[in-house]
Amino acid sequence: MSCAIARLDANSADFDRALDTLLAWDSVSDPAVNQAVDDILTAVKTDGDQAVLRFTEKFDRLSAGSFAELRVPKARLHAALSVIDAEQRQALEIAAERIRSYHEHQRQDSWQYREADGTVLGQQITPLDRVGLYVPGGKASYPSSVLMNAIPAKVAGVPELIMTTPTPGGEVNEMVLAAAAIAGVDEVICIGGAQAVAALAYGTESLAKVDKITGPGNIFVATAKRAVFGQVAIDMIAGPSEILVYCDGGTDPDWIAMDLFSQAEHDEQAQSILISEDSDFLNRVQESIDRLLPDLAREAIARASLEGRGALIQVADRKQAVEIINRIAPEHLELSVSDPEAMLPDIRHAGAIFMGRYTAEALGDYCAGPNHVLPTSGTARFSSPLGVYDFQKRSSLIMCSAEGASALGKVASPLARGESLEAHARSAEYRILPED
Repeated sequence: MSCAIARLDANSADFDRALDTLLAWDSVSDPAVNQAVDDILTAVKTDGDQAVLRFTEKFDRLSAGSFAELRVPKARLHAALSVIDAEQRQALEIAAERIRSYHEHQRQDSWQYREADGTVLGQQITPLDRVGLYVPGGKASYPSSVLMNAIPAKVAGVPELIMTTPTPGGEVNEMVLAAAAIAGVDEVICIGGAQAVAALAYGTESLAKVDKITGPGNIFVATAKRAVFGQVAIDMIAGPSEILVYCDGGTDPDWIAMDLFSQAEHDEQAQSILISEDSDFLNRVQESIDRLLPDLAREAIARASLEGRGALIQVADRKQAVEIINRIAPEHLELSVSDPEAMLPDIRHAGAIFMGRYTAEALGDYCAGPNHVLPTSGTARFSSPLGVYDFQKRSSLIMCSAEGASALGKVASPLARGESLEAHARSAEYRILPED
């Protein structure tokens, strides 16, 4: 059965409207979900441990007599390394090392400089004290998310990293626990949903509140993260996964079709778009989609995604392709062309850029090294991948010499008086040295 993926012409009269319709996605805004999450947040904020235990039994079918019973002993994390098969463990360890190596390059050190009059200016960079990491649990297996969130935090120097993950019906994902051991997670707690976000944000009798919450989750988790923002920092409110492939027609169409599937199989709202000048190549990719899709394990999900939000777009030339790329600002951008580096100066908005015919986006999801937590829904216009810098904060350093304070006081005083802030002005003026 043919996959009815949209075919668009960038030079048609209605292209702008069609593209806007294709890209449209409603963020977390379900009133019923909002009310349910508000109720959970209020209960946890008020009743602490007892509310968490109550919601864990209700939603995860997991009964615990105390909060302590929900904690996973460190020995249990390390035991998971022996439970998973050797190939999985080796893959996790190699991926972790590559992710750690890449993020080591992002680490920044404090700095300062001294002006001629002795005034010292600079910036002190310190890690966050406590970070909460949310990881989906149960049948869902996202050990890669553990590595991608935990390792940059540890590289940044975060001393306490607390991971929450639901274990519905007591079902534990061994690869998630193994990844936590490899990444150096300090504490794992078997709670999920909005109640986990609330416990991390507000704290309970048994859990100190964190400074930031990162990690993916369902609509209840995303809604809760949005609601607690301000009490704590969050990484982002992520939308559906996206891939935009630009190909000059020289890549195997089966490869491109499978790259599109790699995002479409996430969920029905994921978005996969291919851009090319070559109409015949687009036809061949369509043929590959039709042939390969029926054999995909998650065929129903991928088909719904491709038919609902996917597109094959024909452009006149590379210049027009770049304009569309920057307009979409995709989470994942594949430049499947012979000279990808030549295009980089023109690419302004993309979460991650995969260059060349051999660089499948899936490699970035797991083990290339750069972070797979990326801005979605066009937010690559103003935000960046998760990184070490997200787990550090910066304090400005100012130390004036007597001469420096005097010189700056003569500048600050008229500015403060211009804003009718007399105490500001006089505070600066007290430090102005008398004229000789």
